[in-house]
Formats: sequence, C-alpha cells, structure tokens
Amino acid sequence: MEAKLIDVAEGRARVRTYVGGNGQTMLYLHGAGGLMQDDPLLKALMSKYRVYAPLLPGYEDSEGADRLRDMLDFALFGFDLMEALGLEKPILVGHSMGGMIAAEMAALAPKQIDRLALIASAGLWLDAYPIPDIFAKLPFELPALLFHDVDFGTKLMTQGVNMDDMEFLNDFMIMNAKRLGTAGKLLFPIPDRGLTDRLYRVRAKTLLIWGDDDKLIPAVYGEAFKRQIKGAELVVIPKAGHLVGHEQPEAVLKALARLG
Repeated sequence: MEAKLIDVAEGRARVRTYVGGNGQTMLYLHGAGGLMQDDPLLKALMSKYRVYAPLLPGYEDSEGADRLRDMLDFALFGFDLMEALGLEKPILVGHSMGGMIAAEMAALAPKQIDRLALIASAGLWLDAYPIPDIFAKLPFELPALLFHDVDFGTKLMTQGVNMDDMEFLNDFMIMNAKRLGTAGKLLFPIPDRGLTDRLYRVRAKTLLIWGDDDKLIPAVYGEAFKRQIKGAELVVIPKAGHLVGHEQPEAVLKALARLG
C-alpha cells in the first residue's frame, strides 16, 4: 500500500490517499474514525480490488475542510476525488459516515454510480432507535460501542497503549477535535441531512452490510435502507459490531463479491 497527497478540486484541497491492490477499481470512503494503522478492512479489500482510500480534510494531513460546509459539498467533493484520482465508475464503498456520503453521491448522480456498498451506513434517523453521540464518548467507552468483541476492539484501537495514559488522552482529544471539525458537519447533533428523501433516486446495484451486534447504528437501519433503495440486498454478518469490516473482514469481502 502506498500513501500520497493529491490535489483535489483544482487545488482547493490536498488529500492523503492510500492506494493498493489489484483488480476492479474501488473507492472506499471512511467513517468518522478515519483509517486505522494497519487497517484490517483495507488489507482485506486490497487483496481483491484496486482500492483508493482517501482521507477527508481534517483527517491526518488532508487539507481543505473549510470548503466542506454541508452535505452537498461533501457529495460533490466525492466526485472531485474521483476526478482527481482518474476513476470512472468505481465500486463505491462507504462505511458509516462514508456510507452516508456514498449514498448521497449515488442519489445525486445516479448514472455515475452503478455499484454501491454501504457498510453500517449513517444517514437515516429512526426515533425508536436513536444513534448515540460518538463525539461525547471518551476513549475507554468506544470499544464497547463499536465492537462485538470488546477486547479485540480495545487492542485494535489502542495498539497496546494504556487508554488511561494522560499523553494518549491528550493526543486523542486533539485528534478528535480535528475529526469533529469535519464529521460534525454531517453527524452532529444527529446524523440526518434529509437523505431519506433522496434515496429513491439511487439506481446503483446496492449492497448493504451490517454487523448483527452493531450498538451504534443497529441493523434495523440496514432494513430501513433496504426499503428505500430499489433492489438493495442486505447482508447481516454474525459476531460483528459497527466496525464489522474490522472484526470480520473476510466475511465483508465475501459479501462484496455479490456486486460482481
């Protein structure tokens, strides 16, 4: 896997992009947590696909967050990324917040996206199943919220660092503040920007992937997406939480094969 900075939107942004693998072209849009070091989902995807995984402005050293103000800006930025990377009709995959952006892209320009995978996607709101505010959570609270296997999740998120260590907490709060500057525009106070009124426009072959133990955005949201996107297929993966691709990367890879 290689990492490079690319100019996007005629130089209005510079985006760190991870590229690797061989096969069909895939554009992967990350969730609010960004990309992990040695990300297990990216590794799995790159074993079968040619994957382009950009980091949105506000994540790591990607720049240009001031130009992303609302959902339309994010969706158009997704198309700017495709142009900057030279991608034409890639398989579009988004996790959580990235799924929200990917779904908006497919609704905005249905003829430009023909294969779409939404993994534990944000973007809808069900009053009976309110989504917790992740930005109000401290580091030690996140593994239980995001993973089925909490011990595995803790090790993956901390890379062995003690989450009570003050230096770790300080770094986390600084990093989280930067993320909030970007992700908060879509997810705060609730992750609903009217997507439900536009999903009827999606014409892409759509696959929905959820963990059966998702405590952040439960699988009932997958059912809601399925009802609103014509022909969408829902795959629920056992023993997986919100970060289903990190806990069960091979199962996610197997499910993605349904897109052809």
